[in-house]
Amino acid sequence: MSVTTFRAAVVRTPDGPDSIEIIDVALTEPGPGQVRVKVAAATVNPVDLGVAGGVFHDLGLVDQPNWTGLGWDFAGTVEAVGPGVDLAVGTRVAGVVAGFDRDYGTYAEQLVASAADVAVVPDELDLITASTVPLNGLAAAQILDLLGDAPAGDRLLVTGAAGAVGGYLAVLAQERGWKVTGLAREHDEEFVRGLGAAFTAEAEPGWDAVADAGAMQQAALALVRDGGQFVGVQPSAEPPVERGITVSAVVAHPDGTRLADLLARAASGQLPARVHAVLPLDQVADAHRALAKGGVRGRYVLGP
Repeated sequence: MSVTTFRAAVVRTPDGPDSIEIIDVALTEPGPGQVRVKVAAATVNPVDLGVAGGVFHDLGLVDQPNWTGLGWDFAGTVEAVGPGVDLAVGTRVAGVVAGFDRDYGTYAEQLVASAADVAVVPDELDLITASTVPLNGLAAAQILDLLGDAPAGDRLLVTGAAGAVGGYLAVLAQERGWKVTGLAREHDEEFVRGLGAAFTAEAEPGWDAVADAGAMQQAALALVRDGGQFVGVQPSAEPPVERGITVSAVVAHPDGTRLADLLARAASGQLPARVHAVLPLDQVADAHRALAKGGVRGRYVLGP
């Protein structure tokens, strides 16, 4: 008997973790340029807490008639391919499903995605770990697109340097010529220095650029020198421009080619892909509550 439905986590009326439901969704076949993936792992991200809490509904970014799907990044195995796709069934892939206004997400047993948005997972990387790379790895890389290459000797402060985006940024920014210092709590010093960055637990003003992976917002902007650069992670709430500072915010978007490189770096140990705990899909609300408490080093990942 063939499977005609799969389970997915959604919210109808967003009101935090208790509003998340597991529902049965009709299985769909991939169209041209698409793949259907059997999801092995989906990472829990702060943005998911915002969706479940109604933040993006309130901003007018979600307009779904029935329910809103949760989850942005995933790893799994290709189960079916549409016309024009050269990935073989059985290939292990990871990717991102972007955008807020959708009735599906990666918190699911199955997923249809654009083949251009996924990347093959290296053999050395397990699917659980691979699922933690796409959204935050691409966000870090795309923050650096906004910052650009560093003028000689320019100093970059990465806030939240012990977090997922910040940890990737601290590594990748050095390759673009930045002299990187990570801002984090004192007990994270060893981790941050292990990325090759300098460390501080209390930053003084005067930085050439600040990559605000810690979402400090105005407090981080105050650390930028006059005429410097600030890149945030909250595009819906960019701080106002002041003192000639260039202010921008990243909107992470899928990029299968770039993701392939990030996955290869994670597989070789160049990028810190960290898993805190793996929970079944049925315990998604527990994962959200745990992440909301903060201070977690490593990612919560949902399995089928």
